[in-house]
Amino acid sequence: MPKTISVWIMADQLRTAHPALLAAERKVGRDRVRIVMVESLAWMRRLPFHRKRQVLYLSAGRHFAAELAQAGYKVDLRPASDSREGLAAHIKKHKSSQMLMTAGSEYQPRRWQEGVMSVDLGIEVEILPNTFFLVGQFDPIPNPEPGKRYVMENFYRAMRKHFQILIEPDGKPTGGTWNLDAENRKSLPRGLRVPQLPSFAPDEITQQVIKEVDGASFGVGTTDGFQFPVTRADSEQAFADFLAHRLPLFGVYEDAMSRTEGILFHSVLSPQMNLGLLDPLTMARAAEAEFRAGRAPLNSVEGFIRQVIGWREFMYWQYHRQMPELREANAWNGTRPTPQMMWDGITKMECIRSVVGRLLESGYTHHIERLMILTNFSLLAGLDPASVADWFLTFYADSHDWVVLPNVIGMGMNADGGITATKPYISSSAYIHKMSNFCGSCSYQRDERIGDDACPFNRLYWNFLIENEAKLRANPRFGPAVLGLKRISESDRLEIRKSAHQFLSELKPYDE
Repeated sequence: MPKTISVWIMADQLRTAHPALLAAERKVGRDRVRIVMVESLAWMRRLPFHRKRQVLYLSAGRHFAAELAQAGYKVDLRPASDSREGLAAHIKKHKSSQMLMTAGSEYQPRRWQEGVMSVDLGIEVEILPNTFFLVGQFDPIPNPEPGKRYVMENFYRAMRKHFQILIEPDGKPTGGTWNLDAENRKSLPRGLRVPQLPSFAPDEITQQVIKEVDGASFGVGTTDGFQFPVTRADSEQAFADFLAHRLPLFGVYEDAMSRTEGILFHSVLSPQMNLGLLDPLTMARAAEAEFRAGRAPLNSVEGFIRQVIGWREFMYWQYHRQMPELREANAWNGTRPTPQMMWDGITKMECIRSVVGRLLESGYTHHIERLMILTNFSLLAGLDPASVADWFLTFYADSHDWVVLPNVIGMGMNADGGITATKPYISSSAYIHKMSNFCGSCSYQRDERIGDDACPFNRLYWNFLIENEAKLRANPRFGPAVLGLKRISESDRLEIRKSAHQFLSELKPYDE
């Protein structure tokens, strides 16, 4: 009897051109391939994930299984207490002689795959490289030195060159410069119309998932108003809508924040990219085509491409380079737990209230709100980086270990000692006021740094500089900011520290 090969497709590998699936077909033909997809309860419940994230994962997986079945594949979609139980039950039923899979994107599943899976399952296991990420196809730094700092800009340029994106025939960058970030720092003007995101009404599969998630009463946020794309076709439609309606102004307002507008001109497609429903290289080339056709300016297109094949790939590369130590990195010695206001949005700080409020509602905020509101506050307040990472994993619909840990612990909180980013991303209220309209509706005074009415960002920022003055002066990229301390008298320093610590002492820790 011809042998049967099973292919394990993981929850974030929802791509029809799946390397393991294609390899199995080449070996035994489609009729002898059995696809297994496991809905692991242990993996879904390891944190109280946002309910919209839960719906997205389960619905996207079930839609993908249906898509494969319609294409003629034999699919075993199996709920189980954990992945091992689900795979073992699948093998027992189908008597497979071999299991093929693609390496997981996250550290723990990959270690299990590489270390004990064949023993646990009792059959031959073949693990193919993860090529869902571009660094799985081309590694700009194949042999990194331990502890050495590698700059994302150089990484990004190497990716552009290799994949020939925004590169002219003479090998130079389109427009004569690699990075147009300096053109992408304008705040949102009053009266500018922001296009609405396309809406995807839940179909029968998604409605059933919503019913299950609501019935379980587990997680933060709500399923109300769920409208994420959960299929490849809808994801591609959402991307086409972004290219047509938001990409042209994406660049110039990329860093803008608004009390009333959470999406602005962002694509909101990281959840679909991170599940494998959209291909980053295809997206980058499509954005470039918009520039070549004269439909989008270079600063917007370059900014989007930098996010997709630069920052995103660099985070994945840093994650696997630094794990498992990255999970416990704590270079600034933060020890405080995440405060209650980051879980319920109840606070007088308008920026935190607005961002956490819409995060609870939607499961998404854009990257500057994550970086300059949430992780900025977390570092200045001395929060424990690991607990902050778990909070991000819990609240965001696009959260995965490989992106949250290097982005939050490494880049945002600078807790890895500067391996991911060359300086801590911290600021007082000055940056927040410049790039948003939060401050105008806030009860705190944005120009004050001492006293109960002073903006907490001011109190915490200057307190952080005072407490870490020597360490910050040693950083050539941050040294100039510390020079402002020269203008602060010793008595004012004491008042700043007193005011900051008073605020921190009143922060209510999260009550589980």
